Amino acid sequence: MENSFTAIFEKIDEWYIGYVQELPGANVQERTLEEARESLQEAIELILISNRELAEKQLTGKNVVREKITVKL
Repeated sequence: MENSFTAIFEKIDEWYIGYVQELPGANVQERTLEEARESLQEAIELILISNRELAEKQLTGKNVVREKITVKL
């Protein structure tokens, strides 16, 4: 599965601060823009994996309907 997000990078003094507009909690701080890009990708992956695992635990033993939903913006 592939998704696209909006990454925002701001240079503050000697640091690049990066975050994802659509995903609260995905934030990084690195010395170079390239490092910030790489760290932000990793942060996105870790947050999505963690959120999926938490949701799975909460659904254990429940009678649920699972389906894909697509949204065009």
